[in-house]
Amino acid sequence: MPLGLYIHVPFCRTRCHFCAFYLHIHREDKAQAFVEALLCEMRLHALRNSLEGRRIETLYFGGGTPTTLSPDQLCRIVEQGRRCFGLADHAEISLEAHPDSVTEETLQRLVQAGFNRISFGMQSSDETELVQVGRPSSAAQIGRAVSLARAAGFSDINLDLIYGLPGQTLDSWTATLDEALALEPTHLSCYALTVEARTRLAIDLRRGDRTEPDAELQNAMEDEAASRLTDAGFQRYEISNYCRPGYACRHNLLYWQGGDYLGLGPSAQSYLAGCRFGNVEDLDAYRQALTEDRLPILETERLSPEQQRREAVVFGLRLLDGVVFRVAETGEPDSDWDLRVTRLAERGLIEERAGRIKLTDLGRRHADSVAVELL
Repeated sequence: MPLGLYIHVPFCRTRCHFCAFYLHIHREDKAQAFVEALLCEMRLHALRNSLEGRRIETLYFGGGTPTTLSPDQLCRIVEQGRRCFGLADHAEISLEAHPDSVTEETLQRLVQAGFNRISFGMQSSDETELVQVGRPSSAAQIGRAVSLARAAGFSDINLDLIYGLPGQTLDSWTATLDEALALEPTHLSCYALTVEARTRLAIDLRRGDRTEPDAELQNAMEDEAASRLTDAGFQRYEISNYCRPGYACRHNLLYWQGGDYLGLGPSAQSYLAGCRFGNVEDLDAYRQALTEDRLPILETERLSPEQQRREAVVFGLRLLDGVVFRVAETGEPDSDWDLRVTRLAERGLIEERAGRIKLTDLGRRHADSVAVELL
Protein backbone atom coordinates (compact mmCIF):
# COMPACT_ATOMS: atom_id res chain seq x y z
CA MET A 1 0.00 0.00 0.00
CA PRO A 2 1.20 3.57 -0.65
CA LEU A 3 2.50 5.55 2.31
CA GLY A 4 1.65 9.20 2.99
CA LEU A 5 3.20 11.95 5.08
CA TYR A 6 1.00 14.75 6.44
CA ILE A 7 2.43 18.02 7.79
CA HIS A 8 0.15 20.16 9.96
CA VAL A 9 1.21 23.82 9.76
CA PRO A 10 -0.57 25.47 12.74
CA PHE A 11 -0.63 29.08 11.52
CA CYS A 12 -3.04 31.43 9.77
CA ARG A 13 -3.15 35.19 9.32
CA THR A 14 -6.66 35.18 10.82
CA ARG A 15 -9.12 32.48 11.89
CA CYS A 16 -12.24 31.96 9.77
CA HIS A 17 -15.50 31.79 11.72
CA PHE A 18 -16.18 28.16 10.74
CA CYS A 19 -12.67 26.80 11.41
CA ALA A 20 -12.12 24.31 14.24
CA PHE A 21 -8.59 23.20 13.32
CA TYR A 22 -5.72 23.69 15.76
CA LEU A 23 -3.86 26.86 14.82
CA HIS A 24 -2.23 30.10 16.01
CA ILE A 25 -2.18 33.52 14.42
CA HIS A 26 1.09 33.65 12.50
CA ARG A 27 4.18 35.18 14.09
CA GLU A 28 7.55 34.76 12.45
CA ASP A 29 9.37 33.80 15.65
CA LYS A 30 6.78 31.11 16.42
CA ALA A 31 6.86 29.87 12.83
CA GLN A 32 10.64 29.53 12.82
CA ALA A 33 10.61 27.68 16.15
CA PHE A 34 7.91 25.36 14.79
CA VAL A 35 9.94 24.54 11.69
CA GLU A 36 13.00 23.66 13.78
CA ALA A 37 10.86 21.40 15.98
CA LEU A 38 9.28 19.77 12.92
CA LEU A 39 12.67 19.00 11.40
CA CYS A 40 13.63 17.39 14.71
CA GLU A 41 10.41 15.34 14.73
CA MET A 42 11.23 14.00 11.28
CA ARG A 43 14.75 13.10 12.39
CA LEU A 44 13.46 11.24 15.47
CA HIS A 45 10.99 9.20 13.42
CA ALA A 46 13.81 8.32 11.01
CA LEU A 47 16.05 7.22 13.90
CA ARG A 48 13.23 5.02 15.22
CA ASN A 49 12.56 3.66 11.72
CA SER A 50 8.86 4.46 12.17
CA LEU A 51 8.22 3.88 8.46
CA GLU A 52 10.30 0.67 8.34
CA GLY A 53 12.23 1.84 5.31
CA ARG A 54 9.16 2.58 3.19
CA ARG A 55 9.39 5.61 0.92
CA ILE A 56 6.86 8.45 0.89
CA GLU A 57 4.40 8.34 -2.02
CA THR A 58 2.39 11.43 -1.03
CA LEU A 59 3.37 14.48 1.02
CA TYR A 60 0.58 16.85 2.05
CA PHE A 61 0.94 20.22 3.78
CA GLY A 62 -2.31 21.20 5.54
CA GLY A 63 -3.29 23.47 8.36
CA GLY A 64 -3.78 26.22 9.14
CA THR A 65 -2.33 27.90 6.10
CA PRO A 66 0.96 26.29 4.99
CA THR A 67 1.84 29.30 2.84
CA THR A 68 2.20 31.44 5.97
CA LEU A 69 5.60 29.74 6.04
CA SER A 70 8.22 31.16 3.73
CA PRO A 71 9.36 29.28 0.61
CA ASP A 72 12.70 28.66 2.33
CA GLN A 73 10.95 27.05 5.30
CA LEU A 74 8.70 24.91 3.11
CA CYS A 75 11.65 23.81 0.98
CA ARG A 76 13.66 22.86 4.08
CA ILE A 77 10.81 20.64 5.23
CA VAL A 78 10.58 18.86 1.86
CA GLU A 79 14.34 18.35 1.79
CA GLN A 80 14.27 16.93 5.33
CA GLY A 81 11.55 14.52 4.19
CA ARG A 82 13.75 13.33 1.35
CA ARG A 83 16.73 12.96 3.65
CA CYS A 84 14.92 11.19 6.49
CA PHE A 85 12.41 8.99 4.67
CA GLY A 86 12.99 9.18 0.94
CA LEU A 87 10.43 10.42 -1.55
CA ALA A 88 9.28 8.30 -4.47
CA ASP A 89 10.19 9.75 -7.87
CA HIS A 90 6.51 10.15 -8.72
CA ALA A 91 5.48 11.43 -5.27
CA GLU A 92 2.49 13.77 -5.07
CA ILE A 93 3.57 16.85 -3.06
CA SER A 94 0.60 19.06 -2.18
CA LEU A 95 0.04 22.19 -0.17
CA GLU A 96 -2.97 24.21 0.84
CA ALA A 97 -2.71 27.93 0.15
CA HIS A 98 -4.66 31.11 0.79
CA PRO A 99 -5.11 33.00 -2.51
CA ASP A 100 -3.71 36.20 -0.97
CA SER A 101 -0.56 34.52 0.33
CA VAL A 102 1.22 33.60 -2.90
CA THR A 103 3.39 35.45 -5.40
CA GLU A 104 4.88 34.40 -8.71
CA GLU A 105 8.34 34.12 -7.15
CA THR A 106 7.23 32.00 -4.19
CA LEU A 107 5.25 29.63 -6.40
CA GLN A 108 8.20 29.14 -8.75
CA ARG A 109 10.41 28.29 -5.75
CA LEU A 110 7.91 25.69 -4.59
CA VAL A 111 7.70 24.03 -8.01
CA GLN A 112 11.50 23.88 -8.15
CA ALA A 113 11.48 22.18 -4.73
CA GLY A 114 9.14 19.46 -6.03
CA PHE A 115 5.65 20.69 -5.15
CA ASN A 116 3.29 19.57 -7.91
CA ARG A 117 -0.22 20.07 -6.49
CA ILE A 118 -1.77 23.16 -4.88
CA SER A 119 -5.15 23.67 -3.22
CA PHE A 120 -6.61 27.17 -2.90
CA GLY A 121 -9.33 28.00 -0.41
CA MET A 122 -11.77 29.82 -2.68
CA GLN A 123 -14.91 29.02 -0.61
CA SER A 124 -17.15 31.47 -2.53
CA SER A 125 -17.00 33.98 -5.37
CA ASP A 126 -19.32 36.32 -3.46
CA GLU A 127 -17.37 38.80 -1.31
CA THR A 128 -20.35 39.42 0.97
CA GLU A 129 -20.50 35.72 1.79
CA LEU A 130 -16.77 35.68 2.50
CA VAL A 131 -17.11 38.60 4.90
CA GLN A 132 -19.93 36.81 6.73
CA VAL A 133 -17.53 34.02 7.75
CA GLY A 134 -14.49 36.19 8.45
CA ARG A 135 -12.68 35.10 5.33
CA PRO A 136 -9.97 37.72 4.69
CA SER A 137 -9.91 37.59 0.92
CA SER A 138 -11.11 39.33 -2.17
CA ALA A 139 -12.97 37.00 -4.50
CA ALA A 140 -10.95 38.50 -7.37
CA GLN A 141 -7.73 37.20 -5.79
CA ILE A 142 -8.54 33.59 -6.58
CA GLY A 143 -8.27 34.17 -10.34
CA ARG A 144 -4.92 35.87 -9.90
CA ALA A 145 -3.64 33.07 -7.65
CA VAL A 146 -4.67 30.32 -10.08
CA SER A 147 -3.03 32.15 -13.00
CA LEU A 148 0.21 32.57 -11.05
CA ALA A 149 0.22 28.92 -10.01
CA ARG A 150 -0.32 27.72 -13.56
CA ALA A 151 2.39 30.04 -14.89
CA ALA A 152 4.79 28.78 -12.20
CA GLY A 153 4.33 25.19 -13.37
CA PHE A 154 1.52 23.76 -11.24
CA SER A 155 -0.58 21.53 -13.49
CA ASP A 156 -2.73 20.08 -10.69
CA ILE A 157 -4.84 22.81 -9.06
CA ASN A 158 -7.69 22.29 -6.60
CA LEU A 159 -10.27 24.80 -5.40
CA ASP A 160 -12.09 24.36 -2.08
CA LEU A 161 -15.72 25.55 -2.07
CA ILE A 162 -18.27 25.68 0.77
CA TYR A 163 -22.03 25.62 0.40
CA GLY A 164 -24.55 26.66 3.03
CA LEU A 165 -22.70 29.85 3.98
CA PRO A 166 -24.68 32.56 5.82
CA GLY A 167 -26.71 34.50 3.28
CA GLN A 168 -25.84 32.14 0.44
CA THR A 169 -28.60 31.30 -2.04
CA LEU A 170 -28.87 28.62 -4.68
CA ASP A 171 -28.27 31.29 -7.33
CA SER A 172 -25.12 32.61 -5.64
CA TRP A 173 -23.83 29.06 -5.16
CA THR A 174 -24.43 28.38 -8.86
CA ALA A 175 -22.47 31.55 -9.68
CA THR A 176 -19.60 30.33 -7.48
CA LEU A 177 -19.56 26.98 -9.31
CA ASP A 178 -19.54 28.72 -12.70
CA GLU A 179 -16.69 31.05 -11.70
CA ALA A 180 -14.71 28.14 -10.28
CA LEU A 181 -15.15 26.16 -13.52
CA ALA A 182 -14.08 29.18 -15.55
CA LEU A 183 -10.68 29.01 -13.82
CA GLU A 184 -10.21 25.48 -15.27
CA PRO A 185 -8.98 23.65 -12.16
CA THR A 186 -8.22 19.95 -12.28
CA HIS A 187 -9.96 19.25 -8.97
CA LEU A 188 -12.82 20.73 -6.96
CA SER A 189 -13.80 20.02 -3.35
CA CYS A 190 -17.34 21.02 -2.37
CA TYR A 191 -18.01 20.92 1.37
CA ALA A 192 -21.27 21.50 3.20
CA LEU A 193 -20.85 24.10 5.94
CA THR A 194 -20.97 22.41 9.33
CA VAL A 195 -21.07 24.09 12.72
CA GLU A 196 -18.14 22.90 14.83
CA ALA A 197 -17.98 23.38 18.60
CA ARG A 198 -15.94 26.30 19.94
CA THR A 199 -15.89 28.17 16.62
CA ARG A 200 -17.01 31.76 16.12
CA LEU A 201 -19.88 30.44 14.02
CA ALA A 202 -21.10 28.24 16.90
CA ILE A 203 -20.90 31.21 19.27
CA ASP A 204 -22.88 33.39 16.86
CA LEU A 205 -25.56 30.70 16.63
CA ARG A 206 -25.91 30.51 20.40
CA ARG A 207 -26.28 34.29 20.53
CA GLY A 208 -28.91 34.24 17.82
CA ASP A 209 -26.73 36.26 15.44
CA ARG A 210 -26.78 33.45 12.85
CA THR A 211 -29.17 30.68 11.86
CA GLU A 212 -28.32 27.02 11.39
CA PRO A 213 -27.43 26.00 7.83
CA ASP A 214 -30.61 25.02 5.97
CA ALA A 215 -30.30 21.26 5.34
CA GLU A 216 -32.85 21.26 2.52
CA LEU A 217 -31.06 24.13 0.76
CA GLN A 218 -27.70 22.42 1.23
CA ASN A 219 -29.11 19.26 -0.37
CA ALA A 220 -30.24 21.31 -3.37
CA MET A 221 -26.79 22.92 -3.56
CA GLU A 222 -25.10 19.51 -3.46
CA ASP A 223 -27.32 18.30 -6.30
CA GLU A 224 -26.52 21.43 -8.30
CA ALA A 225 -22.79 20.88 -7.84
CA ALA A 226 -23.01 17.22 -8.86
CA SER A 227 -25.00 18.10 -11.98
CA ARG A 228 -22.90 21.06 -13.15
CA LEU A 229 -19.53 19.48 -12.46
CA THR A 230 -20.47 16.20 -14.13
CA ASP A 231 -21.68 18.12 -17.20
CA ALA A 232 -18.33 19.95 -17.20
CA GLY A 233 -16.40 16.67 -17.39
CA PHE A 234 -15.55 16.17 -13.72
CA GLN A 235 -15.80 12.78 -12.05
CA ARG A 236 -17.27 12.60 -8.57
CA TYR A 237 -15.06 10.04 -6.85
CA GLU A 238 -15.77 10.83 -3.17
CA ILE A 239 -18.68 12.43 -1.35
CA SER A 240 -17.19 15.93 -1.50
CA ASN A 241 -14.57 15.61 -4.24
CA TYR A 242 -14.60 15.92 -8.03
CA CYS A 243 -11.72 15.70 -10.46
CA ARG A 244 -10.76 15.70 -14.10
CA PRO A 245 -9.87 12.16 -15.20
CA GLY A 246 -6.53 11.20 -13.66
CA TYR A 247 -6.46 14.00 -11.08
CA ALA A 248 -7.92 12.40 -7.95
CA CYS A 249 -5.99 13.47 -4.85
CA ARG A 250 -3.72 10.52 -4.13
CA HIS A 251 -3.03 11.58 -0.55
CA ASN A 252 -6.69 11.77 0.42
CA LEU A 253 -7.31 8.43 -1.29
CA LEU A 254 -4.90 6.96 1.26
CA TYR A 255 -7.33 7.82 4.05
CA TRP A 256 -10.39 6.46 2.25
CA GLN A 257 -8.65 3.28 1.08
CA GLY A 258 -7.19 2.38 4.47
CA GLY A 259 -3.58 3.27 3.64
CA ASP A 260 -0.82 4.15 6.10
CA TYR A 261 0.20 7.72 6.86
CA LEU A 262 2.44 9.53 9.32
CA GLY A 263 1.22 12.88 10.63
CA LEU A 264 3.69 15.48 11.89
CA GLY A 265 3.11 18.78 13.69
CA PRO A 266 0.89 19.63 16.67
CA SER A 267 -2.50 17.82 16.61
CA ALA A 268 -1.50 15.68 13.59
CA GLN A 269 -2.86 12.12 13.50
CA SER A 270 -1.13 8.98 12.20
CA TYR A 271 -2.11 5.46 11.19
CA LEU A 272 0.65 2.91 10.68
CA ALA A 273 0.36 -0.88 10.55
CA GLY A 274 -2.93 -0.97 12.43
CA CYS A 275 -1.78 1.51 15.09
CA ARG A 276 -3.37 4.94 15.46
CA PHE A 277 -1.59 7.71 17.35
CA GLY A 278 -1.83 11.48 17.63
CA ASN A 279 0.42 14.37 18.55
CA VAL A 280 -0.27 16.74 21.40
CA GLU A 281 -2.57 19.63 20.44
CA ASP A 282 -0.39 22.34 21.95
CA LEU A 283 2.40 24.13 20.12
CA ASP A 284 4.49 24.81 23.26
CA ALA A 285 4.17 21.22 24.53
CA TYR A 286 4.99 19.96 21.03
CA ARG A 287 8.17 22.02 20.88
CA GLN A 288 9.16 21.14 24.45
CA ALA A 289 8.95 17.42 23.79
CA LEU A 290 11.15 17.69 20.73
CA THR A 291 13.65 19.90 22.56
CA GLU A 292 14.03 16.92 24.90
CA ASP A 293 14.37 14.51 21.95
CA ARG A 294 10.94 12.99 22.69
CA LEU A 295 8.27 12.39 20.09
CA PRO A 296 5.23 14.55 21.01
CA ILE A 297 2.78 11.63 20.84
CA LEU A 298 -0.13 12.01 23.24
CA GLU A 299 -1.99 8.74 22.81
CA THR A 300 -1.66 5.46 20.94
CA GLU A 301 -4.28 2.84 20.09
CA ARG A 302 -3.67 -0.57 18.57
CA LEU A 303 -6.68 -1.59 16.48
CA SER A 304 -7.83 -5.18 16.46
CA PRO A 305 -8.23 -6.89 13.06
CA GLU A 306 -12.02 -6.47 13.46
CA GLN A 307 -11.67 -2.73 14.16
CA GLN A 308 -9.37 -2.35 11.16
CA ARG A 309 -11.89 -4.11 8.92
CA ARG A 310 -14.79 -1.97 10.13
CA GLU A 311 -12.85 1.26 9.65
CA ALA A 312 -11.78 0.18 6.16
CA VAL A 313 -15.45 -0.24 5.25
CA VAL A 314 -16.56 3.05 6.85
CA PHE A 315 -13.87 5.11 5.12
CA GLY A 316 -14.22 3.18 1.86
CA LEU A 317 -17.93 3.94 1.70
CA ARG A 318 -17.09 7.60 1.23
CA LEU A 319 -15.82 6.68 -2.23
CA LEU A 320 -18.40 6.58 -4.99
CA ASP A 321 -17.11 3.10 -5.95
CA GLY A 322 -17.61 1.88 -2.39
CA VAL A 323 -15.83 -1.25 -1.15
CA VAL A 324 -15.62 -4.86 -2.32
CA PHE A 325 -18.46 -6.76 -0.70
CA ARG A 326 -16.25 -9.53 0.68
CA VAL A 327 -14.42 -6.90 2.75
CA ALA A 328 -17.73 -5.87 4.32
CA GLU A 329 -19.02 -9.30 5.29
CA THR A 330 -17.90 -11.54 8.14
CA GLY A 331 -19.04 -14.87 6.77
CA GLU A 332 -21.22 -15.25 9.85
CA PRO A 333 -24.84 -14.47 8.82
CA ASP A 334 -26.00 -13.86 12.40
CA SER A 335 -23.16 -11.53 13.38
CA ASP A 336 -23.98 -8.10 14.79
CA TRP A 337 -22.00 -6.47 11.97
CA ASP A 338 -23.91 -8.25 9.20
CA LEU A 339 -27.20 -7.36 10.86
CA ARG A 340 -26.21 -3.68 10.89
CA VAL A 341 -25.30 -3.82 7.20
CA THR A 342 -28.63 -5.50 6.43
CA ARG A 343 -30.59 -2.84 8.36
CA LEU A 344 -28.80 -0.03 6.52
CA ALA A 345 -29.65 -1.69 3.19
CA GLU A 346 -33.29 -2.07 4.21
CA ARG A 347 -33.42 1.66 5.03
CA GLY A 348 -32.09 2.48 1.57
CA LEU A 349 -28.77 3.89 2.82
CA ILE A 350 -26.43 1.34 1.25
CA GLU A 351 -26.72 -1.06 -1.66
CA GLU A 352 -24.83 -3.96 -3.20
CA ARG A 353 -23.99 -3.62 -6.86
CA ALA A 354 -21.52 -5.56 -9.01
CA GLY A 355 -19.88 -7.17 -6.00
CA ARG A 356 -19.40 -3.92 -4.08
CA ILE A 357 -21.38 -2.12 -1.40
CA LYS A 358 -21.92 1.60 -1.81
CA LEU A 359 -23.80 4.45 -0.24
CA THR A 360 -27.00 5.27 -2.08
CA ASP A 361 -27.85 8.89 -2.92
CA LEU A 362 -29.78 8.97 0.35
CA GLY A 363 -26.89 7.33 2.17
CA ARG A 364 -24.46 10.01 1.04
CA ARG A 365 -26.72 12.58 2.70
CA HIS A 366 -26.44 10.62 5.96
CA ALA A 367 -22.87 9.35 5.65
CA ASP A 368 -21.92 10.37 9.19
CA SER A 369 -24.90 8.49 10.65
CA VAL A 370 -24.00 5.41 8.58
CA ALA A 371 -20.44 5.59 9.92
CA VAL A 372 -21.61 5.80 13.52
CA GLU A 373 -23.87 2.80 13.08
CA LEU A 374 -21.14 0.67 11.49
CA LEU A 375 -18.48 1.59 14.02
